[in-house]
Amino acid sequence: MTVAQAIESKVRDALPVAHLQLENESHKHGVPPNSETHFKLVLVSEAFQGQMPVRRHQTVYGLLGEELDGPVHALALHLFTPDEWRAQGGEVAASPDCLGGSKHDPEFGQ
Repeated sequence: MTVAQAIESKVRDALPVAHLQLENESHKHGVPPNSETHFKLVLVSEAFQGQMPVRRHQTVYGLLGEELDGPVHALALHLFTPDEWRAQGGEVAASPDCLGGSKHDPEFGQ
């Protein structure tokens, strides 16, 4: 099972999902091709009703502890209730390309 499949499976098994979009954004970062280290998760769930954003993030981090302790370096979370998702128009902004880290450090030759 890929890291992406594991993430999606764990989320779907634990929460009622109205919408789930998982994007592997590793290619935007200085990692080898076909890496699974940077993800963006858009999740719409009734489970978030009445929860502040911090609690929503804690819930997802708790589900994905194994992945976050291992292969996943970064996880961008966009978490909504169904009403919030509809009010937002069903879209989130695109993630920016990575500009930092070792790509621009002189010791790495760039």
